[in-house]
Amino acid sequence: MKEKVKEAINQIRPNLQADGGDVDLIEVTEDGVVKVKLLGACQGCPMSEITLKQGIQKFLKDKIPEVKEVVSVG
Repeated sequence: MKEKVKEAINQIRPNLQADGGDVDLIEVTEDGVVKVKLLGACQGCPMSEITLKQGIQKFLKDKIPEVKEVVSVG
């Protein structure tokens, strides 16, 4: 599943980079939790939680039904 998540993140990455941000995949747990680290302009941005849940999480769950949640670490 980690490879599927990596591929999906690479599809959404240009949208984040267009706004000066980025995302790194940290871990995919066995129970479907994807842990990412927001980078660049996404770090500390007041909209980062919305980007994480309504953008990244929604996209990953649509592409990979096994994904249960996306959380930001570090």
